[in-house]
Amino acid sequence: MHEEQSEQATGRAEAEGLVSFIGESPSMFHTVAAARTRLEQAGYTYLPEGMPWQVEPGSRCYTVRNNSSLVAWRVGSEVDPAAYHFQLTAAHSDSPTFKLKAQPEIEGPDGYLRLDVEAYGGMMDYTWFDRPLSLAGRVMVRDGSGVASRLVTLDRDVAVIPSVAIHMNREVNKGFAPNRSTDLCPLVSTGECTRGFVDALLAEELGVEPAQIVARDLYLVNRVAPRIWGANGEFISAPHLDDLMCVYAALRAFAQSANERTVSVFACFDSEEVGSATMQGAESTFLRDTLARVNGALGATEDDFYRALSSSMLVSCDNAHAVHPNHPELSDAQNAPHLNGGLVIKEAANQHYCTDGFSRAVLQAVLDDAEVPYQLFANRSDMAGGSTLGNISNTHVSVHAVDVGCAQLAMHASYETAGAHDVQLAIDALRAFYDADIVIDGADAARW
Repeated sequence: MHEEQSEQATGRAEAEGLVSFIGESPSMFHTVAAARTRLEQAGYTYLPEGMPWQVEPGSRCYTVRNNSSLVAWRVGSEVDPAAYHFQLTAAHSDSPTFKLKAQPEIEGPDGYLRLDVEAYGGMMDYTWFDRPLSLAGRVMVRDGSGVASRLVTLDRDVAVIPSVAIHMNREVNKGFAPNRSTDLCPLVSTGECTRGFVDALLAEELGVEPAQIVARDLYLVNRVAPRIWGANGEFISAPHLDDLMCVYAALRAFAQSANERTVSVFACFDSEEVGSATMQGAESTFLRDTLARVNGALGATEDDFYRALSSSMLVSCDNAHAVHPNHPELSDAQNAPHLNGGLVIKEAANQHYCTDGFSRAVLQAVLDDAEVPYQLFANRSDMAGGSTLGNISNTHVSVHAVDVGCAQLAMHASYETAGAHDVQLAIDALRAFYDADIVIDGADAARW
């Protein structure tokens, strides 16, 4: 009984840890800052991309690109630079939202002041109505003869997207498709604020003059706080569960693991929700550049690097669709995960997930050995599914790979729901992957 209570307390603590992490991460820039804080607390050293790197067995390091993507690595103390491999997890720092345009304010009608925004990713638009909103991201501030990037979070309610009353739209409950150019402009003032209000708010927050603000990457933030809820604390609801739940679980597993025979890697990419084709996305050179530089800093050859990749494995982490309580018919009858059932292994014949029979078998066997539960997901055969970063990353760093995620409801809503117990179960599963010394021989065999 005491052991069971201890496990429950640990699981609750990790769920609360996720709540705190999401609270610190209102934008992709903040997500990377939160990850950096935790890595440095765990003894990791920042190596800027523009500086020389010194890496050796036992090193714990990380690097950052665009302040919105991060790659961290730990070189095991027993690693032989001439015969080693990588074990990687990857998740993404961004979530669907709305981005402020360069000219951010719309004046009128009748004295109103609204924000001019555009969609970032594929969100469910109706979930953004009638809730407190704020702004977060980064601001470029003029600093003498240059500019400096500053993180900013307006920690207050500054906007709302108001619905049209049912008395003015009697058919609304029969279906509503918002027009993003007219229906989704956040309201910020009835006339007391005028054009220039956004930069004035930012300047006050940053302690600069409004004229110093040159440019912004600012996003709408849902101000409804993350929370654990339910009669028995079974659920967790929050903005950005897709994909900060996986970022948190992979980061925790990476920090807790202790495999001294591999180069363990944690990657967190920006831009997944908009296709990954940016300088910091999974389709960029970021991961390959980093791994190649680690290889070189270890004194290994280019041939050693290619050999290492051939026996390496990636676990791509992005949340999965749980069976919906009101619409179970939308799930595949045989491959449908549930909340609090453990990490989900995702597979699709069209290869929108990078899982195949070999990679799934390896991960399942590792989890079976560790006695960690897992679930399987496939789309209904008559429904098109989504995609994620694993197969995109694999076009630049080609390794055996498997797609996983935590089961959740309301994916891409402004407020999503998952199982509170799945936080710990995901950490346990990803740590089992990191702790197993998985050596792959082509696609013929794997051992650990």
